[in-house]
Amino acid sequence: MKNIIAGTAGHIDHGKTALVRALTGIDTDRLEEEKRRGITIDIGFAHLALAPDLRLGFVDVPGHERFVRNMLAGASGIDLVLLVVAADESVMPQTREHFDICRLLGLRAGVVALTKSDLVEPDLVDLVRLEVEDLVAGSFLEGAPIVPVSAVTGAGLDALRDALSQAARAAAAKDASRPFRLPVDRVFTMTGFGTVVTGTLVAGSVAREDEVEIHPGGRRARVRGLQVHGEAAARATAGQRTAINLSGVDTGDLQRGMVLTHCGLFQASVTVDVRLDLLASAKPLKHLAPVHVHTGAAETSARVRLLDGNRTLDPGGAAFARLELAEPVLLMPGDRFIVRRFSPVTTIGGGIVADIHPPRLRRRRSPEPRLRVLLSGPLPERIALLVNEASHGLTVAELVIRTGLTEGEILRNCAGLRVIESHVLDPAWIAARAAEAETQLTRFHKDRPLEPGMPRHDLRASVLPDAPAPVWEAVLAAARNARAEGDLVRLASHRVVLRQDEAAAREAIESAFAAGGLAVPPLASVLAQSGVEAGRARTLLQSLLREKRLVRVSDQLIFHAEALDSLKNQLASHRAQRFTVPVFKDWTGISRKYAIPLLEFLDRERITRRDGDERIVL
Repeated sequence: MKNIIAGTAGHIDHGKTALVRALTGIDTDRLEEEKRRGITIDIGFAHLALAPDLRLGFVDVPGHERFVRNMLAGASGIDLVLLVVAADESVMPQTREHFDICRLLGLRAGVVALTKSDLVEPDLVDLVRLEVEDLVAGSFLEGAPIVPVSAVTGAGLDALRDALSQAARAAAAKDASRPFRLPVDRVFTMTGFGTVVTGTLVAGSVAREDEVEIHPGGRRARVRGLQVHGEAAARATAGQRTAINLSGVDTGDLQRGMVLTHCGLFQASVTVDVRLDLLASAKPLKHLAPVHVHTGAAETSARVRLLDGNRTLDPGGAAFARLELAEPVLLMPGDRFIVRRFSPVTTIGGGIVADIHPPRLRRRRSPEPRLRVLLSGPLPERIALLVNEASHGLTVAELVIRTGLTEGEILRNCAGLRVIESHVLDPAWIAARAAEAETQLTRFHKDRPLEPGMPRHDLRASVLPDAPAPVWEAVLAAARNARAEGDLVRLASHRVVLRQDEAAAREAIESAFAAGGLAVPPLASVLAQSGVEAGRARTLLQSLLREKRLVRVSDQLIFHAEALDSLKNQLASHRAQRFTVPVFKDWTGISRKYAIPLLEFLDRERITRRDGDERIVL
């Protein structure tokens, strides 16, 4: 079934609630004060089955200027508007303001109802029709049906239902495949159930027992139960008016304007870049002016930072701007918003969100080109822009946060990019980092020609210190002139070539340890007598250790590999025997200075195993 949300709009006392009641049989005025005063104060809800495969949900909003903020909370998420104009009063101030709000919210479909047509002569109905046509000329409602009706006599209701049905079938349905989002417009406690929230499900779906996250704040709750248009349901999908019974939270933890999502998907924003449209009827908007911002069911204050270099946005103009929000709000690219002046509180404009986590502004670099791409560029181009701006690409999950798209949509639109273990990278960026790695290796070999290669972790720290391991491995693999060998990386062309004095020193170092057997000479003495300065001597020592010609047993004790092999062979003849340190000293003829470190080494090598004061030859 296709679910479409229709919102009423119009001046106070033009019969919006009475018309919805006549169409649906549901009284949307639920508050005692609303019934006593005969006006709508807060948003109300009703539904109408237009056909077996088409259901219309109504959001009835207040028309009084004092309650426009409530109207805005209800207008979020509507797919088409039912603009209500009383035939006995025609177009009034809130008619114009509500109509401006609908245009700013990007609505593309609607129907006009001329209510109270039974109270005036047909000629006056025709005159009001002309005034309405003048109001909507050049807008999305130009050419829309204008239907005279009477909620009292029922005249015109069938024609209005037909017009609504045609508009609903033509309207684009909300996307149930996108990640779940439900802006909360009501919070209350129901006896026997506990905390209940309601809202229009603007994307995705939610089911009983799902865990949901509440933004801002990140508090989590469980879905105990669901109602769709007043009836119990196992699952609610995009486009449906939904009530959710939550466990794990109290009503005091929630308020209108919060947003429910599935857990771990999104983050609220305090700074967003937008395209801002100023109404022709508004006064000029100054750079850094304070405004009220309404988006979804949320309301907060913000400062408007114009990004085009101008200090003022003229009436009827449009500009890219940065909204610095007083409170975090969950927003997605493409979301619509309304701005209202602080004093007097009137609607002055609105627009569309382009970037929910924008970078810092830089002098001499206009943000407009990137915002144009993010706002209207092809999806692959938008994804590529975000990926290239990041220090080491973005994961698919991070792109979900930045775009509001599904993982599947992102992966289908990564043309020209590489996806490596969920990390999305630009091949040109990989190539640039690989070239940087080769440059670092060239410097390393020049400074340390006796080293066979640069430690892998040092190279990573110099090129991509904070990059995830899969990203670094992709860069390293792209460095065609580099060779990774164990913990070292070298240029393919690099070879260690010893000078004559270095070759002699290396041989002297090895010979000194070989001659010492198990009673090796002090390390410092061997290096000092090698014939080359200390730095090169230590480098030569490291090369012998890497080649396993020498073996480090402790910080200060290094043995020749042949001496240790001889010791292992000697112990093999004592297999399964128990022995003590004095016995080991007798077997080998060495002092305790060498015996203890050697025995600890043999334990680590699983040649022996300690058992109290004794050891066993394994």
